[in-house]
Amino acid sequence: MHNMSGNINATARPGGYCSAFNAVLQDHEFAQFREMIYRIAGISMSPAKKQLVSSRLAKRLRHHGFASYGDYFRYITSVHGKAELQVAVDSLTTNETHFFREPKHFEFLRNQIIPARKQGRGLRVWSAACSSGEEPYSIAMMLDELTGNEAWEVVASDISTQILDKARKGLYPAERVPEIPKHYLSRYCLKGVGGHHGTMLIEPSLRERVRFFQHNLTETPAKLGEFDVIFLRNVMIYFDQETKRQVVSKLLPLLRPGGYFIIGHSESLNGVVENVKLVAPAVYRKPL
Repeated sequence: MHNMSGNINATARPGGYCSAFNAVLQDHEFAQFREMIYRIAGISMSPAKKQLVSSRLAKRLRHHGFASYGDYFRYITSVHGKAELQVAVDSLTTNETHFFREPKHFEFLRNQIIPARKQGRGLRVWSAACSSGEEPYSIAMMLDELTGNEAWEVVASDISTQILDKARKGLYPAERVPEIPKHYLSRYCLKGVGGHHGTMLIEPSLRERVRFFQHNLTETPAKLGEFDVIFLRNVMIYFDQETKRQVVSKLLPLLRPGGYFIIGHSESLNGVVENVKLVAPAVYRKPL
């Protein structure tokens, strides 16, 4: 099995490591990071996220030997800090996810979308904001099981290059096993043995059928073709209303007429877009 040691390495700042680390994230420094992540990723961070920003960036300060968050911010926004800027964005935008999260959506995919597909064309599904890959692999398991030898495609994107590297490996802690239906476990997952005890690997032939790429949701997507289903779940909770409108307006043109746009159960498209119809909880359909 592969291991998960392949994190991005940024060039260390001259000066090496600090012997002690006691930097405190000041309010004005937090405001700088809030503005930066909103500008880059469209994510609105409330004041309650100050501790999250502090804890997630603390190890980067230690790594480079910075004495303050302000020094680190000046570095990542300088011409020499571009690689580290991506690491900072990765650190602040990575969110936890699970296999077959919000099961009602997978029931809808199984019972409504897949049976109604056009024979011979195959389904194309985009898992946007895929994080560490659990969602696209869950979709791929279901498509592979239910569509036989038909062509199907799952593409998955995230803003974080680091989390995409993890997703491509398809390696997860064994604690994730209970999230996956048993018949999928036996068919699509390999149990780690020996030095890989306590891990689970997505079966290589399935892993190869999921294509991962970096994409910032606030930017216009590359020419990806049209999709039958777009999953954009549990990410819009971090956007303000205007950013939600911008993101959805960039994705909907890539959805085929009659295609489905699926968001998180705690989210809504009310006031975001008008030309889709709610057909199930958090499931919208584009007119034919």
